[in-house]
Amino acid sequence: MVIAWGKVLPVIISIAIIILIAILREYSKTVAAITATMPVTIPLSLWIVYAAEGGDRAAIMQFADAMLLGILPTVVFLIVVWWVARLGWSLIPMILAGYGGWGLALGASFLLRRLLGGG
Repeated sequence: MVIAWGKVLPVIISIAIIILIAILREYSKTVAAITATMPVTIPLSLWIVYAAEGGDRAAIMQFADAMLLGILPTVVFLIVVWWVARLGWSLIPMILAGYGGWGLALGASFLLRRLLGGG
């Protein structure tokens, strides 16, 4: 059995980063938060697509274009979580509300893209 390191290594790195965030949180919540919001999954995802597509730049451009669609809904997720946390909500309802805002914003992004002729 041959291990496909190009596919496995990004997953291992992701796990290592999650562990790093848990450790950093003990020392600095700010550094842990900055690490958590670093563009880590973007390069890892690009790496996976690059490997799967044999380095095809058009595939990378298409994937990056699709990722742009998800940026604003992700910001909406964080804003909703911050807002309901200020209202005193507990963790699970905060996350569910965040995903609700994310889903609405993602739907709006798709609708806007379609209205503007982006497909």
